[in-house]
Amino acid sequence: MDKTDPYLLGRNPSEVERLRKQVQELHGEARWLLDRLPITRGAKAIDLGCGPQGIVDLLSEYVGPRGSVVGLEKSDDFVATAKQFVKEKGLANVKILKGDAKATGLPRESFDLAHARLVLVNVPEPERIVKEMVELVKPGGVVASHEADYLPHLCDPPSPAWDRLFEVYDSYSRAHGIDLFVGRRTHRMFHDAGMVDLQVNPIVHVYPHGHNRRTIFWDFINNVRDRVLEHELIGENELSTLMQDLKRHLDNPRTLVVSHLFFQVWGRKPIESSPKTNG
Repeated sequence: MDKTDPYLLGRNPSEVERLRKQVQELHGEARWLLDRLPITRGAKAIDLGCGPQGIVDLLSEYVGPRGSVVGLEKSDDFVATAKQFVKEKGLANVKILKGDAKATGLPRESFDLAHARLVLVNVPEPERIVKEMVELVKPGGVVASHEADYLPHLCDPPSPAWDRLFEVYDSYSRAHGIDLFVGRRTHRMFHDAGMVDLQVNPIVHVYPHGHNRRTIFWDFINNVRDRVLEHELIGENELSTLMQDLKRHLDNPRTLVVSHLFFQVWGRKPIESSPKTNG
């Protein structure tokens, strides 16, 4: 992993393409979440860790032309891709900024909504991002998250290749301070950061044969292959054999593939009571 870039899955072209497809795959779930948030026309929203697109287009729609949206992204390449997307879509109320979601440098209490999707599961110190999100919204504002937990992500019949590769992947993630099971902790992190009226919506899927996300675990391992080998967590011959075995297993239409458990969590930043005065 690049020490200057803690993002677990890297920034190679295959990851960019995966994230673009992910936007379409999660479009309905993103809209479902936004429909439950008190987003008013003219509101100010931020999408932290937006990658090459995130949900800046949906936020642009919800806040309307009088509102404004910031897409925040750390990677230069993703920033450039996101800016191109905004330009192509003519999203006049959207601005893409380069910045760290843990320390944005943006004014405190300046947004009505802060959103992040599948960011906490891919970076160390997720609590810092949650804290930043809460500090960015105004009193009465909303923080919303869509996060993953690897708990139910499995295949049936069981695959020794899957089990061994997950052991390697989990070891690699832990070595870099990344919690693959952070989804279940998201509501608690928001609560500890001071959010109230928290709501939680769990999501799980089965990926049938031919579904783009059926091979997502295989894709993740492929993304970090060079770095796993560099850290000597597994030998190259064993890794190649396991990847071939897992691909054959996933290509079998009779194999059941269960998704991660996703948690959509949202809540409100409390409005502090005005101090009482004597008189």
